[in-house]
Amino acid sequence: MSNRIFAAVGEGVVEPDWTDSAVSFMEKAAQLLGYDQEEISLFFCRDDYIKELNKAYRNIDAPTDVLSFENDEEYEDEEGSWKCVGDIVISLDTLPVNAEYFEEDQNSELKRLLVHGLLHLNGMDHGEEHIEKQKAPQGEMLILQEQILQKLKDEIIIK
Repeated sequence: MSNRIFAAVGEGVVEPDWTDSAVSFMEKAAQLLGYDQEEISLFFCRDDYIKELNKAYRNIDAPTDVLSFENDEEYEDEEGSWKCVGDIVISLDTLPVNAEYFEEDQNSELKRLLVHGLLHLNGMDHGEEHIEKQKAPQGEMLILQEQILQKLKDEIIIK
């Protein structure tokens, strides 16, 4: 089983030294969800860029932590057939703010955002429910998110 995970950064963003570790983490999370021969792109940006996306695609004029854009195109190359699942966009400005709010380190918060984005690409939605401090999730997507994070709890992206 193999997948392709690509990472890039937005204009004016210095590529984090943990980008390769984020890709490795995503490969493990994708395998846990049964992804096979699928391609996912990660894009790390600033609040101003994700705010533009949020306004354009969700009609919300504010930055957010993570957005997912499904693709579902397919192509073939010398290694076989591939499905482009989509793109996950994460704001590096919101990452430390979320970590502080949830009283977590940035490593744990980044893993949560990556898994959250991946589950959205897998067609899942959490409706109005969001992860809240000191409150167990009730919906299927967020429960699965926490189960995956538990399985990958020892993975380190940001040291």
